[in-house]
Amino acid sequence: MSQLRRKVESGPEVDQNGYSLQKFRLYETRQRFYLIGSDRSRRYWRVLKIDRSEPSELNISEDPVAFTQQQCKDLLQRISDGNRATGGLNFVTKAFGIAGCIKFLESFYLILVTKRRQIGFICGHAIYGIEESQLITVPHLTVQTDLAHSKAELRYKKLLSSVDLAKDFFFSYTYPIMQSLQRNVLGGDVEKMPYENMFVWNAFL
Repeated sequence: MSQLRRKVESGPEVDQNGYSLQKFRLYETRQRFYLIGSDRSRRYWRVLKIDRSEPSELNISEDPVAFTQQQCKDLLQRISDGNRATGGLNFVTKAFGIAGCIKFLESFYLILVTKRRQIGFICGHAIYGIEESQLITVPHLTVQTDLAHSKAELRYKKLLSSVDLAKDFFFSYTYPIMQSLQRNVLGGDVEKMPYENMFVWNAFL
């Protein structure tokens, strides 16, 4: 799992040392998913927008603004009001992280960590295991083709569901667990990718 750490760029109320998003709420309209993330203290809130209008493309954008909780509520209310004619804004699920995105024959799927367990610490950083996860189909039902419901697609989804993410899959919000301890101690080359393939389950997807 990629580390969900976000550096704050500017603003008098922003912690210049950065913060990590640890709790998420997923909402949906007919056109988009909105993944709302907050830090542990619920002081900083970020918004990730996932387009649902393409049957086989993954278009994601992150709002560059760090919101307060009230600003985030106001934003969601405006989104709900603006989409009232097509069903409004609906809550989907709570989550503790994004395990990744995957595509088989057509649709992309979002894999969310919906339940976690703390298993220990490394250098003072909390390490978590995945207890439960949820597979979310990204494209809206109205834009999916017959291929998205074909026997082959359903077979691939079943194969993915047989992978037990609750066993031997770990993550941290503040420690780069996708790198070896030696590299973290010595310091890695910032020019390179911030992970080693052997530690990232979806590195080749």
